[in-house]
Amino acid sequence: MTTSVAGVNGVLGRGDVGLAAFATLISPAAARRLEAMCQRSQQITQRRFGKVIRLFAPLYLSNECINNCSYCGFSRDNPILRVTLSVDEVAAEARALGQQGFRNVLLVAGEHPKFVSNGYLEDCLTALRAEVPGLSLEVGPMETAAYRSIVGAGAEGLVVYQETYDREVYREMHTAGPKKDFDWRLKTPERAYEAGFRRIGIGALFGLADWRQEALAVAAHAEYLLRSCWKARLTIACPRLRPCAGEFQPLLPLGDKALVQLLVAFRIAFPDVGLVLSTREPAWLRDGLIPVGVTLMSAGSHTEPGGYTGAGQDNLHVTERGRIKSLQKACSGGTNGTEFKATGQFDIADERDPAEIAALIRRLGYDPVWKDWDTVLSAWGN
Repeated sequence: MTTSVAGVNGVLGRGDVGLAAFATLISPAAARRLEAMCQRSQQITQRRFGKVIRLFAPLYLSNECINNCSYCGFSRDNPILRVTLSVDEVAAEARALGQQGFRNVLLVAGEHPKFVSNGYLEDCLTALRAEVPGLSLEVGPMETAAYRSIVGAGAEGLVVYQETYDREVYREMHTAGPKKDFDWRLKTPERAYEAGFRRIGIGALFGLADWRQEALAVAAHAEYLLRSCWKARLTIACPRLRPCAGEFQPLLPLGDKALVQLLVAFRIAFPDVGLVLSTREPAWLRDGLIPVGVTLMSAGSHTEPGGYTGAGQDNLHVTERGRIKSLQKACSGGTNGTEFKATGQFDIADERDPAEIAALIRRLGYDPVWKDWDTVLSAWGN
């Protein structure tokens, strides 16, 4: 990218939007205008979204997975402690989140048809929808018909990260399982939209490929979806790799300053998309990003099934080629009274509790919002 500082100033001055503006704003030249970009991003965010930060929590249903993904703690061949929560245990986890204030919950599960199948997701949604107004999913890609069933059970949002848009890197990272199919995953948001999801989240996992090329691909995907899936609300996340089982190390790390540049570039070039910031990021960085463009944040997160209540501990096991091996045998000699818990997908960086995050948001002059618009209000625009 050979953009000049003058070119960056031109984009900021004219208020350009779209892919060309985005390419300018993630250029090396734009890094020298980061303060001005942050100011512009803040102005746009307050104009489009007000001074509001929506809060959500992930609820992990299962860490079973049929895929081998080099960077993921749930990867099939990692010898981790696994469990799939029962529907009653999922409901207990959701109640614990509700007691903390959450009304937006993201249900997350590894991709394994033997464990997360036969109506399991629909049963979980049915059990939660009376008490949790905002339910979204981050699970393995499905056919449109399967998504329609899930929407009918109460889900309103779907999150699917391409992980990397570099086809060669994607091939190297995904060595077994259905996730090997790049194009099947890429077209997931369109199937979700056709099935009736009203919120769609996309993104890349930064640390696998050159961050600028990856960001351009996310932006191009977003531009396409904004045209073709225009009735749905679009969110973008830029998660960075975190330590996890398997000890995978980032191939091309995305630095803190570059992450700030990336997020404000998305806000300026795509002023109406929601920008998500998870507890993967350290507390100090999340605090600084609240005023400059973020609209959705997780808080108090756990990335292991049963993380909020300890649910599922009695059914912990390891899985070898889809077959369950008891924890007693896996520990070769017994547990000896040691307390175990399911393995998380990755390590959390910001471990502050939700109340502390909400208080911080208020101190910064923003409003923490635990609940999205009521479904009845959203239906008016359909």
